[in-house]
Formats: sequence, structure tokens, C-alpha cells
Amino acid sequence: MLLPEMSLTISRPSPLRLGFLAIFACGAFLTTLLLSVPENPDEMIENSKSYQSVTLGGGCFWCVEAVYETLDGIVKTESGFAGGHVKNPSYKQVISGETGHAEVVKITFNPEVLSLNALLDFFWISHDPTTLNRQGGDRGTQYRSIILYTDDVQKAAAEDSLQKAQGEFSDPIVTQIEPLEVFYDAEDYHQDYYENNKNQPYCQFVIKPKLKKLEKANKG
Repeated sequence: MLLPEMSLTISRPSPLRLGFLAIFACGAFLTTLLLSVPENPDEMIENSKSYQSVTLGGGCFWCVEAVYETLDGIVKTESGFAGGHVKNPSYKQVISGETGHAEVVKITFNPEVLSLNALLDFFWISHDPTTLNRQGGDRGTQYRSIILYTDDVQKAAAEDSLQKAQGEFSDPIVTQIEPLEVFYDAEDYHQDYYENNKNQPYCQFVIKPKLKKLEKANKG
């Protein structure tokens, strides 16, 4: 028995339908992309295996943060407190000198751009590491010079860097090198203080001249 001849017809979608399909495809792609990006940029930094962080203290953290933000390779800076015995201290408690904390900055950096050794070399020229518990007019243990390391590699690098730097100073370096146990973020208004308060007297008469001095030193 002969079957009737059947023809298979494939119709082309209309331009309007193609447009809807393209929009749908783009929407699905963007949704997938957005879902894969962390909502919090800090989460992206923390999840990056290539970035490292070290915590340094060299006087008022407003100043330390400002000078390090000038360097290429710095990903993030966070002003805070470390090295004390009071849990989650406030700025007011720390500056009393009774909590044992130092004002410090947690510095996240990209070692492919700025090595830990180079970062530490900058540490010695960015403040005076020979004055005990004092930087300029800021006096007290909260303003002590300190390097807080997270592993043996950072510890060794800090110790080697100190020995190398000592040859540049006539007085002994008094910088402490200790393990980082707990880092506490300072209040929000301390973060990016110089950038947000450039007309404030401390920024004008302490931080700004220091930045200019370091800029000249780097060019020289």
C-alpha cells in the first residue's frame, strides 16, 4: 500500500519572535552573571586567593591609612584596633590607653603588584620606628609601632625587614613584631578618614605634609 506523500515544512521564526528570544537569552545570561557576583565587594576581596593582608601600626591610624592608600597594589585598607585585652573596644576606650590596643590598619594588597617586602620597606620610611609609644604629637601605647603577622612567612619577612632597616637609623628600632590574634574594626567614621576630611586641621597640618614628604622621597 502506498502511503500518501508527506512534506515536512520548517517555518522560519518571525523577526519579532527572534527579538523576544534574544532578549530572553540575554536576560538569562545577565541573571546568571549577577548571581555569581557577591553582593558585598568585601566578600570578593576575601575570597580572592591571590590577595594577602598584613596589619601595621605606626601612630594614628588616620595617617597610616592615608599613606598606604597612595601605593599601587593596595586593594583595601581598614582602620582598627589590635593587640589589647578588651573585647570589641571603642575608639574612646582605646585612646584612653587602658585597653592595651594599638591603632592599626589592616592592609589588603595584591602581591603581584606590591610585594610584602616592598610594603614593609615603605613601613620604615612612613613613620619613625625609633620613638617608643609616640609619633609626633600623638603619645601613648595606642600609638606604638607594631607589625602584626598572620603566619611564619610574614613573621620572617618582618624580622628580616627590621634588621635591614636598622642600618638606616642611629637609634634602635622599637617596633613590636607580634602575631595577629584579633582585629577589631574601628567605627565607620574612621574609615578613609583623610579622604573624607581633608579640610580637618589634623589632616591639613599632619597628614597632608607627610604625604607630600613621602611623595618627594619616592620620586627621589
